[in-house]
Amino acid sequence: MQSKTSFFNMTLFRKNLTRFWPLWGGASFLGSLFPLALLLQLMRGRVDLIEPLSVTEMYYSVLCYGVPILSLLYAILCAMLVWSYLYNSRSVGLMHTLPITRRGVFVTNFLSGMAMMLIPYAIVGTLCVLISLAYGVLEPVGLLVTVLGVLGESFFYFASATLVAFMVGNVFALPAVYFLLHFLAPLLDWLLCLFAGNFIFGLDSYYSGVVEFLSPTVYLMERVNVNCTYEEVQVVTELTHTDGYITRLTAVTLENAWLIGVYALVGVVFLALAYVLYARRRSESAGDVVAVGWMKPVFRFGLAALAALLGGQALYALFWDSFQSSSYYDALPMAVCMLVAGTIGYYAASMLLAKSLRVFRGSWKGLILVAAGCIALCCVLRFDLLGISRRVPEASQVQKVEFYAADNTYKLYPGEDDDLLEQVRSLHKAIVADQDYVRTYEDSDRRYLAVSDDTMTETYIRFIYTLNNGLQVERRYSIPLTKYRIKQEGTYDNLLDTLVNSETMKARRLHAGDDRYTIISGDLYLESSGDYFDLSSREAATVLDAVAKDAAGGTWGDYDWFDQNGNNAYALNLELSFTYPGDYGGTSYDWINITVRPGMDNTVACLKELGLVTERDLVTREDMEKMTSRNRSEAVEYAEKMAQENAASIGVIGGADGPTAVYVTGVTA
Repeated sequence: MQSKTSFFNMTLFRKNLTRFWPLWGGASFLGSLFPLALLLQLMRGRVDLIEPLSVTEMYYSVLCYGVPILSLLYAILCAMLVWSYLYNSRSVGLMHTLPITRRGVFVTNFLSGMAMMLIPYAIVGTLCVLISLAYGVLEPVGLLVTVLGVLGESFFYFASATLVAFMVGNVFALPAVYFLLHFLAPLLDWLLCLFAGNFIFGLDSYYSGVVEFLSPTVYLMERVNVNCTYEEVQVVTELTHTDGYITRLTAVTLENAWLIGVYALVGVVFLALAYVLYARRRSESAGDVVAVGWMKPVFRFGLAALAALLGGQALYALFWDSFQSSSYYDALPMAVCMLVAGTIGYYAASMLLAKSLRVFRGSWKGLILVAAGCIALCCVLRFDLLGISRRVPEASQVQKVEFYAADNTYKLYPGEDDDLLEQVRSLHKAIVADQDYVRTYEDSDRRYLAVSDDTMTETYIRFIYTLNNGLQVERRYSIPLTKYRIKQEGTYDNLLDTLVNSETMKARRLHAGDDRYTIISGDLYLESSGDYFDLSSREAATVLDAVAKDAAGGTWGDYDWFDQNGNNAYALNLELSFTYPGDYGGTSYDWINITVRPGMDNTVACLKELGLVTERDLVTREDMEKMTSRNRSEAVEYAEKMAQENAASIGVIGGADGPTAVYVTGVTA
């Protein structure tokens, strides 16, 4: 009888499920608590939860913000159990002597892990479907999209965990390497931005997000979102027969859901790579930290580089930061700190790979590479050999520019704002050309004197260029402004003042004529009385029209760089909020701060008509401070006067030879 090769072994499959039932059983129990809690709320009459679209919104929210994290954590637990035999020489030898091919073992164990991944989701989903059917709120489209999303994300995460399982040979190294690889991209992004930002003028020293797609959990939670559409519906109350408006959910969509499909396809690639590694995996690699030979140098030098970046900055902050006079890193001390930290990481990785402490003989070649890398990186950034600080994108390369200055953000688009774009680029070039002047200011005591000096001030500006390829170039600057340089043509002081206080930018500040922006609300705070008001969309639109009239009349919009606290403005804070289409779908928000000054008659009249302010509230911050100081002085004088009167009203009668009595005369107020 001719034998045939089987790619799946049912006995092994059942054994895996029965051996590891506490994992998927416990996950199923915990997951079932949520639909049961939903059922209790529905039984209590929660009418906002029994609409089909509301249930779909709930499904999508769990898929967007819950499933990635749950699958990330649950997948590594399943992988550690299913592939646990790989990390013990006796168990791996026994498994490979069974009458099952490696291909059969691989397929069976992977399907076992996927079954354990999906059983809790299946149980929770079934309960949700039964509850939806019982209350007549089943929405097939939303349910189908959710099921496909859960399948795609579960497959990707378990496939990635399987790939890591074959890269390592130690059960404790598996979760460490798994989580490191999943979050290595944003970690390196943050470290490199922090490192380079302390060398390069104007570079954002926080996080760029350029390679965020290499961290699926972060990328999915950032880009896959729930988009809800609402409408106002007029209703009539039966008891009082009065009209009112309620907000009703009309549509729910899952934005960028295609990304889940892309990661599922990446999971297929990971699964194929995992099979290739398993087919060539040596049983003797059980117990090794890294089971693949060519990955060992990557692990050794990768850990050294990570230690140099992270540990080098920590050592620099601990031992040198207090000695430096500059706000930027000194290249030589930083190179030394990086070399020390990189050496520690290099030998730590070598000891883990060799499973021994005797790794120092003949290791000088590797240390030379680590030292060369540290010195080269510090030199490249210190002297800006890549020209990063001098880069100003051309207008033809730009899709959109966000320019922040004077407490407001301006969004400019090629084809619509070409003149303003050129002015922004000219301003950026002028700042770059004067970077030595700015860096000297930052490192001197003048920065701390600028607050009290009425001829100098400091302001913060930001440029964000969104390029045609989707990437962004972001620069941030805290620059000094002087009254002398503002009057000099060609200086960045003059270019900034001319740009921000131009009539065109005033209109852009109010989003005048830009149908992309919709005003939705506002808020007003009165500093004199402490009252706070929320403005509806209609009230906010009315105030915006009044401000626009003042801007057209020349009484609003001129930003005083040397009065950034608004001492000459009224003691109130007015803010208007807008919505506009986001870059990745959905709705984004923007707001503008309106500084109300004397002479803005249209705005003041509008606020009075809306009943938000009175004449008593229209006092400038400078006058309010004077009144506060005068009241404080009067209170001190009154207290001193009362103390003197009380002291004068106390008499001491008696002497050394007799008893002393103290008499207090009455004082009438």
